[in-house]
Amino acid sequence: MSAGGAILDGIRVIDCGTYIAGPAAATALSDFGAEVIKVERPPHGDPYRYIGRVPGMPVSETEFCWILDSRNKKSIALNVADPAGRDVLLRLVATADVFVTNFQPQMIARFRIGYEELRTVNERLIYAGVTGYGELGAEAEKPGYDITAYWARSGLMSQMHSGDAEPCLSVCGFGDHPTAMSMFGAILLGLYHRERTGRGLHVSTSLIASGAWSNSCLIQAQLCGAEFLKRRTRKHPQNPTVNHYHARDGQRFLLCLLDPHKEWERLGRAIERPELAGDPRFASPQARRANSAELVAILDAEFERHDMAEWARRFEELDLVWSPVPNMDQVGRDPQMRANGVLVPIEDSDVLTVSSPITAHGVEKVPARGAPGVGQHTREVLVSLGYEEEAIRSLLDRGVALAPPPDTEHSG
Repeated sequence: MSAGGAILDGIRVIDCGTYIAGPAAATALSDFGAEVIKVERPPHGDPYRYIGRVPGMPVSETEFCWILDSRNKKSIALNVADPAGRDVLLRLVATADVFVTNFQPQMIARFRIGYEELRTVNERLIYAGVTGYGELGAEAEKPGYDITAYWARSGLMSQMHSGDAEPCLSVCGFGDHPTAMSMFGAILLGLYHRERTGRGLHVSTSLIASGAWSNSCLIQAQLCGAEFLKRRTRKHPQNPTVNHYHARDGQRFLLCLLDPHKEWERLGRAIERPELAGDPRFASPQARRANSAELVAILDAEFERHDMAEWARRFEELDLVWSPVPNMDQVGRDPQMRANGVLVPIEDSDVLTVSSPITAHGVEKVPARGAPGVGQHTREVLVSLGYEEEAIRSLLDRGVALAPPPDTEHSG
């Protein structure tokens, strides 16, 4: 930790969203010391808590997604549709620096929590909104998950498959987490604007914009009138030196040789077939593409001769760019991720979590703390806003707010 403490120490963030794209931006802010207060609807809280129960997700009794994207946060369970609940929210907003939401526009209008309404409570507020399809146009009101607005709509889904396969579905959070980092950057831009002007700012991003940015090379190609080549298979690729293969022990790996003038000859030496460098069938990138099936068959046979450890040694020795293609069990044990703080421990547990992908050198991130239960910090937050015990009890008795019994509360 730097001498001045965490970079965002003293910044209060209201996470008034659900699922991933908005809340994960707040999580990244918390990694650098921001206080994040999660507003959840009673009695069950954010439905993201239970997404691990959706068919097709990894089977676990642990709320693993909730651990990932709600670490470090405090939870207040509050019905903002109730006038008394909205009053609590407004009092909370008045104390905040950042308000993050990914509610649909109709919900924002229903709850009256748009930027123009909240800025009357706090003119220095950074209001950060995430949408599925942007704030303008015919689909501005349309609900969207990352699998629809980011993955499918951006063109990524149509491109991410071999010529002999149908498009696949994206994994959970595949587009939400990159979108959250766009939101993280926008929030910091807002805070910088406020530092210079003293005024708050409305910043936003969308899943469709983030998906387009991820697929921007191909979109730009289309915008420039490029010709798109027919999709091919692993055994008959456009470029056999940017392709995946198997070692003798079954380990899959990816070659990515983008400099044919240097790396093609080195690959021949790696597989002990130096004569391939002068073979007219493979003497140029064009020739290798024309004879790709034949070259892949040769490489497949050669790579079957040794285990992955031996190929790793040779590739490193000859400065060839490659990567293992690990299964999820291997990813969780990746020593390079642990060495660089990608996987970090959660305090007072034996569980690791994935840290946000930003490093500020010379400044440590705050230690990861466990994710809160529904309304775990409701009383604490209400007291900090000046609510007396009688008013708190009234909110709880009427179901406007929810909190565990006082003797079961603990810090998250």
